[in-house]
Amino acid sequence: MPVGLAAITAPVFLATAALGLAAGVAGYAFIYAKGSSYLTNDPAACANCHVMQEYYDGWRQSPHHATAVCNDCHTPAGTVPKYAVKIENGFHHSLAFTLGGYPDRITARPSSRAVVNGQCKHCHAEITHDMTDFSRDEGLDCVRCHASVGHLR
Repeated sequence: MPVGLAAITAPVFLATAALGLAAGVAGYAFIYAKGSSYLTNDPAACANCHVMQEYYDGWRQSPHHATAVCNDCHTPAGTVPKYAVKIENGFHHSLAFTLGGYPDRITARPSSRAVVNGQCKHCHAEITHDMTDFSRDEGLDCVRCHASVGHLR
């Protein structure tokens, strides 16, 4: 075999292997793990993983069930920010669920909690406006006192 052909074959093999691995992961995520459902606003997608069933059931019993879906509270307004947060959360969720590194009682990361609080302030601006100066955000933490509003437990 000429030396030039061997030099070309190794990169082609590595590129093919990388594409195969990427296709396998994508196939797993979008077929077996119902990955495309996370691109929708359907709250049932959040219960694809058995760990989230309790939270989904709690939302169905909550006052917000009639007015808000998961994305209304857990992602910011705007298409780009919404999907940026969904990608970040999806990465953390899939990593934890795949490796088994999640606690029995799931808690929001600080960035996720900030999104939820921001959405509370956004939807309830007529009430929260008198409680804080939005230009300085004086630390109004809606979830601290109203943790069970979105998910009754």
